[in-house]
Amino acid sequence: MANSLSNIMPKILARGLMALRQVVVMPRLVNGSYSSEAAEKGDTIDIPKSVAVTTSAVAPSNTPPAGSDTTPTKVQIALDNWQQNDAFYLTDKELTEVDRNKHFVPMQVSEAVKALASDVNNDIMQEYKGVYAAVGTAGTTPFASDATSIISARGALHKMLAPRNDRRFVLDVDAEANALALATFSDFEKTGDAAVKIEGEMGRKYGFDWFYEDDVLTHTAGTIDNGSGAATCLVNVALAAGATTMNVDGSTLTGTVVQGDLFSFAGLTDNGVSGTAHFVVTNTSAVTAAGDAMTGITFAPALPSIIADNTVVTFEASHVVNMAFHRDAIGFATRPLVSNTLDVALGSEIMSMQDPQTGLVLRLEVSRQHKRTAWEFDILWGAKLIRPELVCRVLG
Repeated sequence: MANSLSNIMPKILARGLMALRQVVVMPRLVNGSYSSEAAEKGDTIDIPKSVAVTTSAVAPSNTPPAGSDTTPTKVQIALDNWQQNDAFYLTDKELTEVDRNKHFVPMQVSEAVKALASDVNNDIMQEYKGVYAAVGTAGTTPFASDATSIISARGALHKMLAPRNDRRFVLDVDAEANALALATFSDFEKTGDAAVKIEGEMGRKYGFDWFYEDDVLTHTAGTIDNGSGAATCLVNVALAAGATTMNVDGSTLTGTVVQGDLFSFAGLTDNGVSGTAHFVVTNTSAVTAAGDAMTGITFAPALPSIIADNTVVTFEASHVVNMAFHRDAIGFATRPLVSNTLDVALGSEIMSMQDPQTGLVLRLEVSRQHKRTAWEFDILWGAKLIRPELVCRVLG
């Protein structure tokens, strides 16, 4: 059994990676870390983050000017996601086909890998909760009549000094359908590219590489209500420039705000970072109204100016989170797992393989059960929003 498994396992893994490559999108679009060192769940990986550098006028002198330290900061990505598929079972016929036909992918292998790919995509997309720049209208699918949303998102990234290269746009099925119907995206005489009409692939437009993603998320906003059905409240005590925490109240205030909620202050049209008016709630637990007030709402970015007492705060409704971003905005790391010696001792066969395109490391474990053999894939990974100033939500 061991000899036959050692021959067939690399082929099963290769087929699994082929299927994975077809459905996993986000790991290819963000900043990945591809070390081959084995790891365990809970390990962390340090990602360097550059800091701004200032300049000064040259002043010739007999002594050199004092230097200043520019120590890059580090952001840690925790390998805190370890997922496996439910065990699947292959017939002798399927094993023979895998061994004989290099293009054959058993249905159960494909289904198992798709489930894991969805988990990875979803986890990376969850990092939207720290993104504050936003354009478009919540509840309204973008590109219904024009390309205004992407032009606005492009402008927001420009204002945040995002590099011009390696920009991506990830959109859901409804936004893609609208975009494909626009002449500015699809007509050859306007784009010089017939691929949209022939293959439905949008390619590169407006300085972005475009991708449709099944796992684009919908943010479910909190339930804050001022008593008349509007998601508004009032600042309770003026906020200083640089503040990242606020208290709010209202004559009849109920409901909650949750992590990832977007809001804006009346009269403030620029949050000082992205050129948009939005801020994002960063509390990891919901903040609930009590006594017509909420206390301790934390947010990002820091306020660029003073906000007066009783300024109206308006929260965005639930929305689809299409995203325009630079690849360095989100960090993604995946590692081969350290083999469990107990599993091996009990007769399991374990093998890992890394996909050179996506960087994902897929592990296959084969174990003998009662009268049958179980096959299981698993992946260890972590994702983190590294630079929120390089992402913009395009609300849908």
